Amino acid sequence: MQRRHFIRTSGAAMAGSMLIHPASSFGSPFSFQKKRIVLVGTGIRGITFWGKSVLERYGDTVEFVGLCDINPGRLAFGKEYIGTPCPTFTDFDEMMRTAKPEMLIVTTVDATHHEFIIKGLEYGADVLTEKPLTTDEVKCQKILDAEKKSGKKVMVGFNYRYNPHYTKLRELIADNKVGRITSVDFHWYLNTYHGASYFRRWHGLRNKSGTLLVHKASHHFDLLNWWIDSDPVEVNAYGNLEHYGKNNSFRGQKCRGCEFKSQCKFYWDITEDNFLTKLYVNNEQHDGYIRDNCLWRNEIDIYDKMTVQIKYANNVQVSYSLTTYSPYEGMRIAFNGMNGRIDAWDGIPWRMEDIQNQADLHKLEMTQKENEEALNYEEIYVSKNFGDIELMKVPKSLEGHGGGDVRLHDRIFKDPNAPDPLRHAAGIRDGAMAILIGVAARKSIEEKRPVKIDELTDLKPHPTRGV
Repeated sequence: MQRRHFIRTSGAAMAGSMLIHPASSFGSPFSFQKKRIVLVGTGIRGITFWGKSVLERYGDTVEFVGLCDINPGRLAFGKEYIGTPCPTFTDFDEMMRTAKPEMLIVTTVDATHHEFIIKGLEYGADVLTEKPLTTDEVKCQKILDAEKKSGKKVMVGFNYRYNPHYTKLRELIADNKVGRITSVDFHWYLNTYHGASYFRRWHGLRNKSGTLLVHKASHHFDLLNWWIDSDPVEVNAYGNLEHYGKNNSFRGQKCRGCEFKSQCKFYWDITEDNFLTKLYVNNEQHDGYIRDNCLWRNEIDIYDKMTVQIKYANNVQVSYSLTTYSPYEGMRIAFNGMNGRIDAWDGIPWRMEDIQNQADLHKLEMTQKENEEALNYEEIYVSKNFGDIELMKVPKSLEGHGGGDVRLHDRIFKDPNAPDPLRHAAGIRDGAMAILIGVAARKSIEEKRPVKIDELTDLKPHPTRGV
């Protein structure tokens, strides 16, 4: 299973003052004039998923009026790659004053999301941010306060929810297919290509990513919150770094030119990828960012194995784990209900018709390639207590990330007022609750204690997330 198969995302409407549909607040279908959009952060995610794809699909309704990045080389390449004639800026405030956008898209390093979200709101723009919303509880509270003060809206680009496989799970639970859900077993596996990539990049430093409990797992925690339809109340976690980083007998500066490349199974030649070479290698001199860093470097301080126990306000209990050095990429999940159990999985090799090359899966993900070849369907088993077992086959889309990407983009840029019965669209509360589980888990590991969600911000958990 590859990330593209479970990218589905986004969130739900919330309780209390958060019940306004987060996507509809971004405006109605843009029939009279194009919506003015700016993007800050011209790395791979920004210029592919939120740049080129958006302009190609929705160029008749939206226009980029500014791109911003601290690296002028990446900025120039990003403008060319997206195919927009808009001006570029290395100063964010100058861009916002000059371009006067209606929407800001934030795709910078995670730890800086809050800076641009808050400034964007203050400049009078709605904000669409890549996940995670931010990396700690203090920044989260500042974002919550800024949105409330501004009168504008923050939306989080969770795309996992929109995948048909995960949407079907949401439908089965909402339809009470196995009765009230009481517990969930959820395990995610990153293979030795995808998992290792986080430790090469800035994600390997907790002061930039908040650890994978925030950067990566916020996707998974958002899915859990959406599926369970409740807020987390308490988290207990364990984690360690025992595979990557300092846990090796040799290390270099970066893969290029490394004296140990012949004996390192993780050796990766970035120059074989023309796109990554143009985006990153050719622009290192501007800011010093190395895309093919050694994953054994001593400065890495995030966890590479994590287990999390979560208790929800509706009394559902979750057991979650994240592994970053698996031989295959995939996930398993089981929902235990009062009247039965729902089992689902992605990418488990012996459940697939074809065992696909794991290196190829990661390469496809990192290029955000669409129209990828896929199996015909995903499987879900619904088992009734004292009853039959039903196998459900969910058709796969050949579009990007199982069709989740297009569905998310359509929700935001094509018809934000379309019916949303399963509450796919994710607002600020969805983004906050997703990262707060990861923040609480990190704090639990560091302080060796259970952590309550309401310790972190002024958000109070609700047993039910919306109507």
